[in-house]
Amino acid sequence: MRRQGKLTAYEFIALMTVGQASLKHPSLSAMVQALDAKLSREGLHQRFTAQAVQFMQACLNDALRQKFTPPKSLDLELLRPFPRVLIFDSSSWDVDPKLQSVWPGSGGGASDANCKLQVGYEYKRGEVGFFHVSPGIQPDQAYSPTLPDLVAPGDLVLIDQGYFKVRTFRQFHDKGTFFLSRFLLRTTLCQADTHEAIALGALLRRFDGNTLELKVIMGTVKDEQTPCRLICLRVSEQVANARRRKLLKEAKKKGRTPSQAHLELCDWTVLVTNAPSELLPTAMAYPLYRVRWQIELLFKQLKSVLRIHHSQTGRENRLLCELYGKLLMAVLIHRVHAFLQGDLWNAQRREVSFDKLHKRFQERAFVLLRQLLVSLNTAIHYLRTEIPRLLNTCFKTHQRSRQTTLQRLDQLFPPPLLQPLP
Repeated sequence: MRRQGKLTAYEFIALMTVGQASLKHPSLSAMVQALDAKLSREGLHQRFTAQAVQFMQACLNDALRQKFTPPKSLDLELLRPFPRVLIFDSSSWDVDPKLQSVWPGSGGGASDANCKLQVGYEYKRGEVGFFHVSPGIQPDQAYSPTLPDLVAPGDLVLIDQGYFKVRTFRQFHDKGTFFLSRFLLRTTLCQADTHEAIALGALLRRFDGNTLELKVIMGTVKDEQTPCRLICLRVSEQVANARRRKLLKEAKKKGRTPSQAHLELCDWTVLVTNAPSELLPTAMAYPLYRVRWQIELLFKQLKSVLRIHHSQTGRENRLLCELYGKLLMAVLIHRVHAFLQGDLWNAQRREVSFDKLHKRFQERAFVLLRQLLVSLNTAIHYLRTEIPRLLNTCFKTHQRSRQTTLQRLDQLFPPPLLQPLP
């Protein structure tokens, strides 16, 4: 039995993960009460040290590295050529202004202190790959040069314009990694065969069709120039007008006026990829790019359920301990989701909802905490009993009028004959 006034590392991490998930507002008083410890509020306050931060970060990194039996890869014909489909994105939120020296925000009309979380997500196996915490003022492009170290030959990387960097794309290309991204319009293009410069706006203005594909070279620096396919897809007038309104609104907010060429290019969705057409047909490029939005569902659960963007402290060490604990909880939930999703989709074409599974875990978090405080084996036994029970309430509802991402991708190629679960 634990001695009075002592808090073991095991109890601390149980509190920071499962304990926080059980609390809507994880104040010090609420955490002490959840722990049911003979430990004062001030006693817990003193536990948030630099060493505690290192411990929590080490636990998170260890959980990310642990693979055990890997979940089954989603059986989708379109994704079979790629060993992994990696999505990188970020999310940010304001923190206590006292932390502006640690995590400076943009200032002015924005926040003085802001925290940004970089996330990597592997779609086929549903695994969270890494987390990196940085100041909110740091643009995603500054993080882009680190991405080539996280990929392998044959991978497909889906990123948005925030990470668009020709040098990074060249490193992907040299490594044998494929990328698919929205095109950043001010990037220099030339014909792959003639090396003549391409004025994209003028070219599309003269084009009458709905789909245009060109083999191009991006960039001006010789060592960074990247051969790729430029895929231009005309959008509906309704979508184009909505884009123009958004562009004008954002430009006005920044005291700028968008160019006429930029306004005209709102008529098009422009993608770039180095994947050959036999691996990624032109007609499949945009449906596959839309998979990138799956990481937004991850961010939604991190914020709406695990509340990573809520903290009641202006102390760096406590905020980081809370954040790493919530992220560790997210890794564990997503690992459960990955195992369930792989089996059910491949055998029955059924899906497990991110949102519902997170909420079911949150509903059981306090009970799970009590089990953990007895012993780890007790908690594992509880989960083995409870997960099959809660699964029945976590299936996605399939509607003909509103297909899921997996359903849309599955219809692009007929699935193989489904086998019943063993």
